Amino acid sequence: MRLTVLGCAGSFPGPESPCSAYLVEADGFRLLVDFGSGSLSSLQRYVGLHAPDAILLTHLHCDHILDAVTYVVVRRYAPEGPYPALPVYAPAGAPDRLSAAYGDDGTVDDVYQFYALQPGTFPIGPFTVTVDRVNHPVETYGVRLEHGGRSLCYSSDTAECDALLRLAQNADVFLCEASYLDGVDNPPDLHLTGREAGEIATKAAVGRLLLTHLVAAWGSEAHTLESAAGAYSGPLGVVRAGASYDI
Repeated sequence: MRLTVLGCAGSFPGPESPCSAYLVEADGFRLLVDFGSGSLSSLQRYVGLHAPDAILLTHLHCDHILDAVTYVVVRRYAPEGPYPALPVYAPAGAPDRLSAAYGDDGTVDDVYQFYALQPGTFPIGPFTVTVDRVNHPVETYGVRLEHGGRSLCYSSDTAECDALLRLAQNADVFLCEASYLDGVDNPPDLHLTGREAGEIATKAAVGRLLLTHLVAAWGSEAHTLESAAGAYSGPLGVVRAGASYDI
């Protein structure tokens, strides 16, 4: 598998990155996991406008879905004619949410073929996909992708929970949010700190921890890295838009 980070900023686009969007490739198939604000630009820059073969939206907060709205124009009004409906795996409310955001009083069913997520394991292209509900205020799914004996776990947005620990167990790469700073009074049941991400990585015995969803405007990458390194002794880093990783 190959992971390309199209966007990794937490909650709103940062000065160096769009919001969450990650392209995972295997056997010529490209799965886009989340499609956050600004990431359509990165999709064109790093892989190509029509690269995705399917989309998985982990939850319906704006910073993880809004460029799926903009993408309607790309597929519906392409000069070469409308493109076939693209499979989208998402919480059940996704069709109404994306249609309302597009705002033409119609639907986006001509652009997307929706499949409602629920906890379990299923195939998307060559991937074996496992999703489970994680600890966030709206219906949100952590994701585990497996292919060719390798595995990638993506936390989505979550506070600590048993489901995330199960999804991350022995993953080769753990792409984990670390939105909050340690040592301050953070809201409960919303996001992780660097230390908490490191602790989950250690408990799950993951091979590599990649931190994402940092909020540049009021965070500290150095502090987050130091906190994570204090809880996890394996390979560790913060992702950047445009970075790629072979798994």
